[in-house]
This record gives sequence, C-alpha cells and structure tokens, in this order.
Amino acid sequence: MGIYLDNNSSSPIDERVLAVMVDTYLNSYGNADSRTHNHGEQARTIVENARKQVASLLGINSSEVFFTSGSTESNNITIQGLEEYALETNKKHIITSAIEHKSVLETVKMMKKKGFEVDIVNPDLSGQVNVQEILDKVREDTLLVSIMHVNNETGIIQPVDILGAELEKRNILFHVDATQSCGKLVDEIRNLKYNMLSFSAHKLKGPQGVGVLILKKKRYRLPPVKNIMYGGQQEHGIRPGTIPVALVAGCGKACEIAENEYKENSQKLKSLKVVLEELLNASGVEYHYNGNQDYCVDSAANICFKGVMSEALMLSSKQYCSVSNGSACTSKSYSPSYVLEAMGIPVEDIESSVRISWGAETNENEFCDNISKMIEIAKSLVV
Repeated sequence: MGIYLDNNSSSPIDERVLAVMVDTYLNSYGNADSRTHNHGEQARTIVENARKQVASLLGINSSEVFFTSGSTESNNITIQGLEEYALETNKKHIITSAIEHKSVLETVKMMKKKGFEVDIVNPDLSGQVNVQEILDKVREDTLLVSIMHVNNETGIIQPVDILGAELEKRNILFHVDATQSCGKLVDEIRNLKYNMLSFSAHKLKGPQGVGVLILKKKRYRLPPVKNIMYGGQQEHGIRPGTIPVALVAGCGKACEIAENEYKENSQKLKSLKVVLEELLNASGVEYHYNGNQDYCVDSAANICFKGVMSEALMLSSKQYCSVSNGSACTSKSYSPSYVLEAMGIPVEDIESSVRISWGAETNENEFCDNISKMIEIAKSLVV
C-alpha cells in the first residue's frame, strides 16, 4: 500500500474518534429530536456536547454551530441561503476567487443564472489573492465575499484575516471555507472576522459524511441565511433531516482532540516539511514549488518535477506513496488543475505537478523512505 500522503483529500480517522462513534452507534441509537423518552434525550445530549466541542475549538458560542453533511453542503447553504435576503435588499453581487472549491464555484455559477452578478478574482503566482483587488470590486450592492482560508491544492494560506477586518468595516457578509485549516490554524481562525465559516470533519481525523456551518451572531442575530432544503426543524430549520448522532459525536471528538493537540501537531507537521525539502535538495532532481512557501501550511506541498508527467509518476510510485495531482472532486477529469491555471502556471508545469499532504500521525521514517523512492522514480521519468 505504501504511505498515505493525500491528507488534503481525506485524513485517516483517529482511533479515539472511532471509539466514540462505535459506542454511540451501539448505545445511543435514539433520535436526537425525539422529545418523549430518555433515548432521545441521551442522543440530544451527545449532539449538544459535540456542538460545544466544535465551538470550543473555534472560540465561538455553541449556538452558532450547525451540523451538515460536510463543507460542500455548508458552502451551498451559505451562498444559496442568502437568496431571499438578496432579493429583499437588492444586493445581488458576489465576489469569490478562481481557486475556491468546486462547491463554491459551481454554486456561484448557478446563482449567476438566477440573475446574480459574480466577480471572480485570480491569485498571482504566489497562490494568494490580492486583498485590494477584492476590495476594489466591492459595490453598494455587494451581498457576499467568499474566500477559502487554505487552498486545497497548493496549501497556500489566503489573507482572510486582513480581508475579514476590511469587510467588517464595510458591513459586507464574509464567508470563509476553512476546510483545510480547521484543527490546524486554530489561533488564526479564532481571531478571524467572518459571518459564515464551513468545514468537514474528515479533514481533521474525523468521520466522512459530517461537517459544520458556523453562522456568527452579530448583535445577537444570526446572518440572514435560510434553509435550501425543506423538511423538519432540525438544526433550527437551517438543515432539515435526522441528525446523524454518531457522526456528529465523531466530529465533536475530532475537534476536541485538535484543540488539545494542535500545537504539538504543528511541530510534527513542520518537521516533516523540513524532511521533504532536504530530500528534494539532496536528490538533485529538478523541481520547484507551486505557490510561495512563505504563505504555505506545513502539512502540504504542491511540487512540479520538471519534465515528469505527474500521471506517470503517480502510477509508477503508488506502491510507495499515495499522492494526487489535484482536488479529489476533479481527479477523474484528468484536465489541468484549474487552481494552478488560475495562478498563471504554464500547462507543461501543471502536467508535471503533484500534491503531497501529510498528517501529524505520518511516520517520519516511512515518510523519508517512501518519498526518497518516489523522487528516484521521478528522476527516471524525466523526458
């Protein structure tokens, strides 16, 4: 199988998280919205405890936490859920970036068909969007700015701290997709100014199939986001449907673990990135990073191996390393990365690029051995 180095796609579940989920499945099988018996109360207690665990990690109030099926749904609720407010206020202008996850880009594309105006900003070669370029596009009728915290393909941190502070002054709704930063850039998220924030549990060693939408209160009122699906009044009507108690419990436990261990994990992640760079430099292989590493997280790197087709490299080295060449949601298309294209990277370099992403649980010796083998294969594939 080799070593797993595709954590930006999905991280391995923590055994402590799994233990909580198994216990919940076996012993707390009630519906959290059943009000007439103890089994429902038990399930509801588990859900509310998880809500507090999420809130504690993010430094917010638990009443601002809403459970969803993942970031894709959270992003859709954020954008589509503002439609009624947009029509009432005649604010139908949205600003986002060309490197957002498809759940944002495809949703704003759909909103454009409904009569909304959408401005999409490209990053530069550093991988970052320019704050002033976004602010220059803000208008009287701007409804929303949606920018991710960390890009899933490059690992580049976007200047959402500066942007959030500026948009707050202008009273513009701001959404942050924190899928790749939640549980890692904990202090940074706690200090961000935003109205809505989304993440998925499976990116921080939690279960797949559950995520969170944060709706931050202002003067005790939630942002004007409405439900986009119809059914019961679960999650205060924002997200109807029976709450998956075990998944929610797993999400909460993953957040608790992240809060307790993120500082220690940060050092582990950083040491692995140092190892990666040392191996690359010592190997003599011709390479460069995509994106300015001064702005990059310590858990990922997007690397161009000059003259090496990424597809050939991944197939030839898959017995050593599980890596990717883009977002999992677009990996079947085999088209050049839209993120790297938006950065202005030449197609030949895009086709020679792979994304490597690791976790704090990644074994350093295995990492060193298997990355070394992948690099040697890359050298043998140079055209």
